Parts: sequence; structure tokens; C-alpha cells
Amino acid sequence: MKRILLTWNRTSLLKRIAIGVVIGVILGLVIPKVSIIGLLGKLFVGALKAIAPLLVFALVANALSQTREGQKSNMTTVIGLYMFGTFAAALTAVISHYLFPIKLTLSSAATKAAANVSQSPQGVGDVFQSLLLKMVDNPIHALVEANYIGVLVWAVVFGFAMRTASQHTKELLTTIAEVTSQIVRWIINLAPFGILGLVFTTISENGISVLSRYGILILVLVGTMLFVALVVNPIISFIMMQRNPYPLVLRCLRESGITAFFTRSSAANIPVNMKLCADLGLDPDTYSVSIPLGSTINMAGAAVTINVLTLAATSTLGIYVDFATALILSVVAAISACGASGVAGGSLLLIPVACSLFGIDNDTAMQVVGAGFIVGVVQDSCETALNSSTDVLFTAVAEFSTWGKKKALGK
Repeated sequence: MKRILLTWNRTSLLKRIAIGVVIGVILGLVIPKVSIIGLLGKLFVGALKAIAPLLVFALVANALSQTREGQKSNMTTVIGLYMFGTFAAALTAVISHYLFPIKLTLSSAATKAAANVSQSPQGVGDVFQSLLLKMVDNPIHALVEANYIGVLVWAVVFGFAMRTASQHTKELLTTIAEVTSQIVRWIINLAPFGILGLVFTTISENGISVLSRYGILILVLVGTMLFVALVVNPIISFIMMQRNPYPLVLRCLRESGITAFFTRSSAANIPVNMKLCADLGLDPDTYSVSIPLGSTINMAGAAVTINVLTLAATSTLGIYVDFATALILSVVAAISACGASGVAGGSLLLIPVACSLFGIDNDTAMQVVGAGFIVGVVQDSCETALNSSTDVLFTAVAEFSTWGKKKALGK
């Protein structure tokens, strides 16, 4: 037994996760009724979600408390990349619509799925209002409810306030950040078991029947996201770094995207991204802020989902969309996607906002949302993987672009 444990501990985390995926698929097909196995996934995601807000607050407050006036940061570049990357993804979805137009079957199943979702925003103004209100949330409530906008704002306020504190107080804050990070490392080491449970739940509850009915929609959604991940993002990275971006791109997809694919939560993947940034040797003062911020506003996958399904609705209803209007849709999708974080199916709930640009009534728009929820098992996983891996990618690109350091990107 001890020998097995030693071999397991020596195996890389990625290989252990791969083993968990395979076992989860087998168990989901062979014994789908043993639902207790799925509890492993719920416990893993629950633990990550529980520690993530505290980790964000501790790391951001600690990083800012240690900074000095005049100290340079990459945050402006990172935020610029987040915004441009989200817009580029939305525009890619528009182009995919012209190349591969699809029509939806708005069935009663779609309507039923739509009826079970919460109220969607009524316009872009609602999205901005929600974001502003989140910024002034009670700090304790923000931590409890995992409101990352509120957590970030209060962490920044506390961090700047702590710059005038005594060195002893700053060391205490550093200790809290280090202890929280250690707890996160322990949780991440349990990822193979958690992902085993998540895969088991997905296979046992949904099987592969969902793929046959909405196969073309899934192919367009996933294909567009893959194009963004493997073509659009590398082009942006190359322009910024002036070097081969693929070692970095593939490493981010491998070490961040795979975990995010199965957890289906950008928030739960924050600790994973923090560890990857540390492994890449990035500046903690930057990534301790950019990673949690990216989980909220860097929404390339959400922009793809919003545009693909909205334009599919226009095709279904016979509405002609010229490129200029589609360009406006891309801007709206990029802005609206910033409000998609932290809500189950958040990007789908913003589809009515985009549909309103074409005069599509809310009842029809909610049927489109329902169609999105039917394929949500695949769509949400791919969307989260793209969103989360891009957080690390653009954080790294901003640093390598600014200082041009020769760092090992592809290990």
C-alpha cells in the first residue's frame, strides 16, 4: 500500500487527473446509479469555491501593502488584453456565423429549460448597474457570497491602507496569505478525485444523447472556441511578445484549461491559475490581482456563446444581419460578457440582451437560452476552459512583453 501511495505522489498532477477522468467515465457508464461517487466532485468544487474568495482577498491585500509609490505594474496592459481578447472572440463568433450558419429547433424542451432559469438582464445598463453595485457590497458579504468584484475592490482598499501600517502588521498579512496558499495547494492535490466525481456525474446524468440532437450547435460553439484558443490568442500573443507563443499557449490550456473544463467554474479555478503563474515565474504583485479580475471580466468564451446563439436565433427566424450590425453585436457581447461571471449559465442569461438588438421578443430569446442550457454540459465546460486559461495567458503575455525576459515557457 505504501508503495502505491509513493508511486501516486511521484506521478505528475496532470497524469493523476487523466487517470481520474478515465475512471470517472468508466464508472459513469458501468454504475451510473451509485450517485455517492459524484459527491467527490461536489466536495472538490465546494472546497475550491470556499477558499478562493479568502485567497483573492489575502493575496491582493498583501501584494498592494508591500508595494511602494512609483512601483511599475503590468495591470494596464493585462486589462487591455482582456478587453481586446474578449472583443476578438466575439468577432470570431460573428465570422463563424457567416461561414457556418445554423438554425435551432426551438422545442418545448428548450422552453422548459428556459423556464427554470433566473431573470435575465434587460439591457447593457442593467449589466453595468449590477457591476457597480457589486463594487460597494459589504466586504464580509462579498467574501461569503464569493462576489469577486466586491472582494477585489475591498482588497485593493485594505491593501493601500496597509501600506502605512507597521512592518509587523504587514508580516502578519503576509503570513495569512502564505497559509491560505498552502491550504489551496492541499486542495489542488485532491483534484484527481474531485474530477473523477465531476466526470462521473456528467456521464451518469447526461450520457451522450445530448450530443446527437444538438450536434451541429455544439460543433460550431466548440470549434469557434478552439479557433480562439489556438489561432486568435496566439496571434495576439505573438504580436505582443514577438516570439513563438505556442509553448505558453499550450501550457496554459494544459494546466489551467483542463481543470477548468471539469470544474466549470472560473472562480474555482483561481487557485489553479495562481499556482501556474507562480510556476511560470510571473510577478506576484500582478497576477494576484489580474487572475481574480480575469475570472470576472475576461470572458472570451462567454462572448462566443452569446454571439453564436444570438446569430443562430436570427437565422432561425429569417432575420438578415449585415456585418456592421454584427460588429455592434460584438461590442455589446464583449461588454455584456463581463457580467457573466459567478452565475450558473451566466453567458446564456445575457442572450436576451443581444437578441433585443434584432427585435427578437423575450419569449423566443428565452427558448434560445433553453437550447443553450440543453447543450450546457459541453458549452459551459469549453467556455470556462477558454476563459480561465486565457487569464493566465494574457497575464504572462503582458509581463513577457513589457520586460522581454527570457523565461521557460514550455515545460
